[in-house]
Amino acid sequence: MKRILAMALLAFGAAGAAQACPDWRLEAAASYNLSGDQLRKAQGADVIAGGENYIWNCRGINPQSDQGAGYFTSNPDFRFFISDLERYQLVVSVISQCDSALLINTQSASWYYDDDDNGNLDPRIVLTRPISGQIDVWVGTYDGEYCDARLMLETFPR
Repeated sequence: MKRILAMALLAFGAAGAAQACPDWRLEAAASYNLSGDQLRKAQGADVIAGGENYIWNCRGINPQSDQGAGYFTSNPDFRFFISDLERYQLVVSVISQCDSALLINTQSASWYYDDDDNGNLDPRIVLTRPISGQIDVWVGTYDGEYCDARLMLETFPR
C-alpha cells in the first residue's frame, strides 16, 4: 500500500512540475483578434510583468532568439489571433518599471525570448516573417520580481 501511495505521489509531483512552466495550451489571461492592418497603428495592453517559473528549468522551451534568465507565469498573459500578417514584420515590445523579459510562442510552434532589446532593461522581439494565426505572449521579469508593464504590438511592411 505504501508503494502505491508513493508511486501516486511521485506521478502527481511530476505532473505538477510539468505544469510549472509556460504552456501555450493553457488559457490566456486575455485574448484578442487583430489583423496586420490594424496593427499598423501600435496597440498596447497593460499587464503585471513577472512569474514564478524560471525559464531554463522548463524543458521543451528552446527560444530561436536570445537566451537569458527570466521568470514567467504558466498561462500566457495574452493570446492573439492575428490575420493577414504575411506582408508585415511584427514588433512585440514591453515598457515596464522593472527589468522585464518577453517570451513568445508563434503559430509555427517557435519560441522567442528577449530581455533588453527595447532599451531601459525592456524587451523587444521582431518577427520578420510571421504567419497568421495564434501567437501567445508572456511578460515576465529577469529576476522574478513583479511590476507594472505595458505590452505593445505593431506591424511594419516588409
